[in-house]
Amino acid sequence: MKKLLILLIVLCTFGCKKYVVSFEQPTNIKLDNLKLEILLDKKKVQEISLKATKGMPGYEIAELPVSDAGKHLLQVKVNDTTFSYDIKYPEERYILVTAYLKANGKLHIGILKQQYNFRLR
Repeated sequence: MKKLLILLIVLCTFGCKKYVVSFEQPTNIKLDNLKLEILLDKKKVQEISLKATKGMPGYEIAELPVSDAGKHLLQVKVNDTTFSYDIKYPEERYILVTAYLKANGKLHIGILKQQYNFRLR
């Protein structure tokens, strides 16, 4: 039984290739109920609705599949604007997506990519 459990852990660790994408929930009340459409290689994968918080931002985590090539185009579509980012697996396995308003009132989607997991508190 112990060997089977170890084998299962090893297979899940090395067999499951996924991008871990964290969507930061904004602290700006103007971005409450904003819908983000997530596309991976121009195919809709998920839709996220942002919920504004008053204190520290919260995070919603999604796992996106990886192809054998490991290179993908991640797009975040908001209203009539699409933000595109090239991502590579495994160098950029963990992704943090943040929506914020610029000083001129326009919406911008920022992205942070890294190989190791984020410490979100």
